[in-house]
Amino acid sequence: MTDAPQNPTPAPSLYTSATPPPPVATDSSVPPVPPQGPTLESAPPKPEPHKRSATVGIVAALAVGALIGGLSGAGVSMWAVNSNSSNTSSQGALPANITVNDTENATTVTAVAAAVSPSVVTISVAGAQASGTGSGVILSEDGYILTNTHVVTLDGEAATADIQVEMSDGRLYAATLVGTDPIVDLAVIKIDGVTDLQPAEFADSSKLNVGDVTIAIGSPLGLSNTVTDGIVSALNRSITVASSAAPDSSDEETVPDPNAESPFDFWNFDPDGGESTTSAATTIALPVVQTDASINPGNSGGALLDADGKVIGINVAIASAGGGSTSGSIGVGFAIPSNLAERVSEEIIASGTASHGLLGATVEPSTATTQPNATTVGASIKAVTAGGSAEAAGIRGGDLVTKIDGIPITSPTDLTAQVRVFAGGDSAEITYVRNGKAETVPVTFGEL
Repeated sequence: MTDAPQNPTPAPSLYTSATPPPPVATDSSVPPVPPQGPTLESAPPKPEPHKRSATVGIVAALAVGALIGGLSGAGVSMWAVNSNSSNTSSQGALPANITVNDTENATTVTAVAAAVSPSVVTISVAGAQASGTGSGVILSEDGYILTNTHVVTLDGEAATADIQVEMSDGRLYAATLVGTDPIVDLAVIKIDGVTDLQPAEFADSSKLNVGDVTIAIGSPLGLSNTVTDGIVSALNRSITVASSAAPDSSDEETVPDPNAESPFDFWNFDPDGGESTTSAATTIALPVVQTDASINPGNSGGALLDADGKVIGINVAIASAGGGSTSGSIGVGFAIPSNLAERVSEEIIASGTASHGLLGATVEPSTATTQPNATTVGASIKAVTAGGSAEAAGIRGGDLVTKIDGIPITSPTDLTAQVRVFAGGDSAEITYVRNGKAETVPVTFGEL
């Protein structure tokens, strides 16, 4: 994995033969796998064509390459996992469905992989001077696919690029960009002229528990249909990434923590569709699900699934203990929660853009200077914007925010990330501490 994108390579030719998906049984027999997971003989039912229910699965594709930021207070770096490396094997694109040799002894992971792999795709992106691969998840039978912004823009190297999608059975399609949301690194692309794709199904990410089984499907290092598994290792985690794609805002403009590790460049995207810029002065905060399932370059935008084969997150980044650009998985990966990914994808499909909440406050780390009498961690309100949501709710400068809708807030990054989960106009309850006393107030967010 290198930071700099490489020269594009020719797209593979259309395959003349492909391994078909696992057959669907016509009787009631099933292999002895736990009943909560999908079986090898029975894939999840497809919705009616051109319709998307509230549980339509959304999976994205992780792109290749760039550093995305540092975990505050930790000696690790966070990387977007993509495949812009010249060492990526082109042979990984050969048609290869999930192989099941012994159905009678198949595991839950095997069953999930066999059932959901047709809903996960490999995305190849080629710009004028760069190319790369990532992963994506099918949203609808008629060709909508979710992935990361940094996949379709080659980490900001290309505002417009050629996009090709490879299905799990080897079929190749050209795709167009529907829209991006750089605020949470999600994008939607579209294949025209199809009606038979298999959408993934979403789970409710608010119901996840630490310790739940996780299964990642994607194309690490260009190796399509790769499956890894693990558990949810942490919830309500927030990570910081640097990107010139994020618009300047007066809201949650974090005052840097002098003890925190500075974020590295991630991706840059010009929301007006012009030439991409390369400033790393703006940071964005992402709310993520943390997993120890092995995630590597090329998994970006791919599916993180539960034991029922439902999408619980869109893989977006990995942590690395080393400083080299070739570092791989160390068992700390991050995914955009499915509830956020689903909402954003639906808004992009409807209008090309997505909405995010705005609190109307400047926040800073809680320190002995900003909160001399604090007894807990949180995000210290430095100032509120006149007429903004925070002021309207009675929040004042000097308050220490500790929760949003019951989710712990331990830093300015947490506060910003959790506010962005909401759409503009949504409401939530914010708990803050003032003069040693905790209060909870309803807040209706503005729109970023």
